[in-house]
Amino acid sequence: MPIEVLFLFRKPSPRYHSIESLFETIEDGVSKHFSTGRLSLKHAGGSPISLFLNILFYKKSNGNKPGLIHITGDVQYMGIVTGERSILTIHDIQSALKGSFLKQLYIKMFWFWLPAWRVRYITVISDFTRKELTQLIPFAKNKIKVIPNPVNESFKYHPAKDFNEKSPLILCMGTKENKNLERIVEAISYLSCRLHIIGPLSGDQKKVLRKFEIMFRNSVNLSHEEIVQAYQECDMLCFPSTYEGFGMPIIEAQAVGRPVITSDLGAMKEVAGDSACLVDPFDVFSIRTGINRVIQDQGYRENLIRKGLENVKRFDAEVISRSYLNLYQEILES
Repeated sequence: MPIEVLFLFRKPSPRYHSIESLFETIEDGVSKHFSTGRLSLKHAGGSPISLFLNILFYKKSNGNKPGLIHITGDVQYMGIVTGERSILTIHDIQSALKGSFLKQLYIKMFWFWLPAWRVRYITVISDFTRKELTQLIPFAKNKIKVIPNPVNESFKYHPAKDFNEKSPLILCMGTKENKNLERIVEAISYLSCRLHIIGPLSGDQKKVLRKFEIMFRNSVNLSHEEIVQAYQECDMLCFPSTYEGFGMPIIEAQAVGRPVITSDLGAMKEVAGDSACLVDPFDVFSIRTGINRVIQDQGYRENLIRKGLENVKRFDAEVISRSYLNLYQEILES
């Protein structure tokens, strides 16, 4: 049977697999209705050479096969060659806002402007991202559809034995600059807390942890199963990111049944609503106050867990897959 929907991925990496996990969930739902396939590119990075080699690889691997191509993210430039019978998912536009003028122009041209002109539809994972992207590609605003990320079914409710009020274990997902680890560390410096930090620590981050004498453990290159376990073992998730296209850790923690502290802005506020403790990510005192309230106020904490479990229903994998199916059906029948 010919492949009807081909999911096109960036080169696999042990450090970054959020997009792959996300579309594994979507593919599970889609494959019940269409024959599906996967193609992972061979070259990482965004240099002109990487672009050329990946496009060449795609042409040799799939260039003449019929069907619909879904570019799953991070390699938006592939939309230049996949053309009208393709859907492009854009997770955020942060890459277009960093670096020198020439670098930004290069990213905008090959990751946003040209692909947006070529593909049939562009899906984004939050209304926040839709608004940002519309500013960047106003000529393609009618192609943009909002389809949120689904929560993977492996993130299931796992009641905590007892909340550790004396020394709670706080999960921190990610160590990039936007994940705001340094402010989290400073925020808990006067609290009796432990951190489980997922992601490689920089030298400066290690210095801050030592400066404030924080008890922590650090994990890198975790498998999906180990990430699920990290959520199950923690007492709460602290995710006061300064920028996200969506904020998957919010709904992953809520699905497991853990209270969430996140940012009162952008996509985080959109995804969490009133089901999380919202704080100002740029204010250490605000982060500390939020953490302290979750620790000390049992009623508030239990209410967050209850609301979180309800909130997760919005991101049910079957519901999200159905939204993609409608787009696929339209393209395949055209």
